[in-house]
Amino acid sequence: MKPAAFEYIIPESLDHLLQIKAEHGDEAKPLAGGQSLIPAMNFRMARPSLLVDLNRLPELAWLHVKDGELQVGTMTRMAELQHNPTVAAHVPLIAETVPHIAHPQIRNRGSVGGNLAHADPASELPVVAVALGARFRAISASGERWIPAHEFFLGTFTTSLQPQEILLEVTFPTRQDRTGYAFAEVARRHGDYAMAGVVAVVSLNAQGQCDSAQLVYLNAGDSPTPAVTAAAMLIGNSGTPAAITAAAQHASMEEIAPYGNLHASTEFQRHLARHLTQQALKTAFERARAEFLPHP
Repeated sequence: MKPAAFEYIIPESLDHLLQIKAEHGDEAKPLAGGQSLIPAMNFRMARPSLLVDLNRLPELAWLHVKDGELQVGTMTRMAELQHNPTVAAHVPLIAETVPHIAHPQIRNRGSVGGNLAHADPASELPVVAVALGARFRAISASGERWIPAHEFFLGTFTTSLQPQEILLEVTFPTRQDRTGYAFAEVARRHGDYAMAGVVAVVSLNAQGQCDSAQLVYLNAGDSPTPAVTAAAMLIGNSGTPAAITAAAQHASMEEIAPYGNLHASTEFQRHLARHLTQQALKTAFERARAEFLPHP
């Protein structure tokens, strides 16, 4: 199919971009990598009247570590997250997760901001953002604000961005001592949307017991889905098989709400979530217990 008619503009600067958004609101759709937007337009699931091309605004792409955070500009490509050694050193969960996102060609073009703002509940990066407690910087002609990741994703393809705002930056806390991370998913083929997936984050105290934990699922509801009670069940535990099994069982049966689809029934998605949770928690606890090398 072909998209509905639209106008196209290349803003001259960030200020020009914000002026366009102030004037046109949601009708001015930012074009970043286009890996999700263009197919949606071709199927006429999205019908913006104006495309605003961000690809000639180099000031929107950056990646650096400052004040204990990995700071990433909205136009940074997914491939940069995958291959940049700074990411692997300071937020290893991102480097571990990004290779599961689609295919190399898509990661080469797809942008971090575009992926997050698309808010696909089957996408990997939003789940990582929620699990790590990322922050989102939204900007408009009238000012800017910071949005916690757990408040950013409101539902399928829906975020808390206002019509005049764009996502300018996302920040991820850098790795902490005695903290282990793991990502696990199952897809029919590598690069396909996952039938189920989970991020596990576990922090241990000096005695080797869990003092905080996060479990967040993809394709288990209409947005990244935390299993708060299951994670709390791990507090005070050293990651025994029994504790991990109990948390996985509770999360998969009581806290997620998969819809089922052509490739996996709801029951099968719950089965996968339980298995993946056990796998991810085991890995996260092992990594948390391992001796950490000095941080770069």
